Amino acid sequence: MEYAVILAVGLAAGTLGGIVGFGSSLILMPVLVIAFGPLEAVPVMAIAAIMANSSRIVIWWQQVDWRLAGAFAATGAPAAALGAATLLSLPVRAIEVTIGSFFIAMIFVRRWMAKRALRFKALHLALLGAPLGFITGLVVTTGPLTVPIFLGAGLVKGAFISTEAAATLAVYLAKAGVFQTLGALPLDVLVKGLIVGSSLMVGSWIAKHIVLRIPPERFTVMMDGLMLVSGAALLGSALV
Repeated sequence: MEYAVILAVGLAAGTLGGIVGFGSSLILMPVLVIAFGPLEAVPVMAIAAIMANSSRIVIWWQQVDWRLAGAFAATGAPAAALGAATLLSLPVRAIEVTIGSFFIAMIFVRRWMAKRALRFKALHLALLGAPLGFITGLVVTTGPLTVPIFLGAGLVKGAFISTEAAATLAVYLAKAGVFQTLGALPLDVLVKGLIVGSSLMVGSWIAKHIVLRIPPERFTVMMDGLMLVSGAALLGSALV
C-alpha cells in the first residue's frame, strides 16, 4: 500500500513536472520523508530525478540547447557535489527544517524574479549555476528558481523543458555520485529510487501530449501552493 501511494503520487508529480519543468520533487519529497525518513528520502529523490530528467531529454531531444545546459552544468554539478556532502553532515531534523524553509522561501524569490523579467545568457547561467547547484545539493530542488532563469534565456515549451532537464541531470548525477561515495546510496535505497523514478518517467511521457497546449503560466499559483504545502509538511515533520 505504501508503494502504491508513492507510485500514484509519483505519476502525478511526473506529469506535472513534464508540463511545467519542475514540481516533481516538491510533490514527492514530503511523501518520501514520511515513508523512508529524510536520510533515505534525499538520495531516493536524487535517483528518481535522474530518471525523470533523462526521460524529458529523450522526449524533446531535438530541442535541447546544449550550450546553455552545459554552461549551467559546468559550475552547477561540482557545486551540487559540495552541497550534497554538506547535507549528509547535518542532523536529521536540520535537513527537514532546511528543505521545508527553502521551499516556502522560494515562493517569494520566484515571484521577485518573475516581476523583473530578467534576461539571461550562457555566461549568466554559468555564474548562477554554482550557487543554485550548491543549494540543489543541499535542499533537493531549486526548480522554481531555475525555471525563470531558463525561460529568461529565451527557451519555451519543449526547448525549455529539455534544456533545463539536461542541466539539472548533470547536477543530480554529481549529487548521486557523492551519496554513493559516502555510503548514502546502498542497494535498497537505489532500488527505491528506481521504483519511484519509473513513475516519474511515465508521467513525463503523459505530459508530452499536454505540454504544447497548456502554457506553464497557468500553473504558477498551483506551484506556489505546492511549495507552501510541501514546506509546511516538512517543517511539521521536523517538529513532531
